[in-house]
Amino acid sequence: MTRQKQEMTMGEHLGELRRRLIYVLGIFTLGLVAGFFVADPAYRYLTKAESAQGFVLHAFSFWDGIGIYMKIAGLFSLVITLPFTVYQIWKFVSPGLRPVERKATLKYIPYVLILFLVGLAFAYYVVFPMALAFTSSITEKMGLVETYGMKQYFSFLFGIVLPVSLLFELPLLIMFLTGLRILNPYRLRRMRKVSYFVLIFIAVAVTPPDFISDLLVMIPLLLLYEFSVFLSSLVYRRQLAADEAAESRYVRAGNAEGAGQ
Repeated sequence: MTRQKQEMTMGEHLGELRRRLIYVLGIFTLGLVAGFFVADPAYRYLTKAESAQGFVLHAFSFWDGIGIYMKIAGLFSLVITLPFTVYQIWKFVSPGLRPVERKATLKYIPYVLILFLVGLAFAYYVVFPMALAFTSSITEKMGLVETYGMKQYFSFLFGIVLPVSLLFELPLLIMFLTGLRILNPYRLRRMRKVSYFVLIFIAVAVTPPDFISDLLVMIPLLLLYEFSVFLSSLVYRRQLAADEAAESRYVRAGNAEGAGQ
């Protein structure tokens, strides 16, 4: 009987997960449809930006145009879906949390979109022009004529912008996991060397192969990690204070009950 109940509970758990995934997929689909309406003005803005001037973009296949529109629509849908996805994750794990933990983790969700947009702006206005200028200078030194397809240009753009934007979610992710008691500042400090290595690798991978460009991306990422450790410390101290207060109330209640007897 107990085993049957456990299997049923596991089945309900998987059913709940499937339901949350369907919600996320539905919102992403709606965002994708809406994204097609903003794809054309977004494309015109991106191609008229200063970083795109001097390039004559070509279509090398019949699908290049619609492919770029789909990428822009997909990025737009991701921006819309990201906070909703985090909320669905919270709804999925919240039954296993205490009320104070539910309240503590829920307040992080509105900042998901803000940090993503900040990362998006940093990647597009700082990292991408720097990477584009570097690659163009190398091409010019080699005496090559720059003839790019629109697919190559936008793949290069999204390949830089999207990873950097997602990395800006790091402080919020660390706070969220600390709120769930999965991480704590002590563990993050022990992981510092490995984390630094991963962040430096990402910085080198998304920037041109020169030391200055690497530093311009590497330093903000490392600062983001240290800021994440600091935020984790704040959350962890509040958790300890709440635990101590709860334990004190429990002890006082036990003493009062013993005195009453």
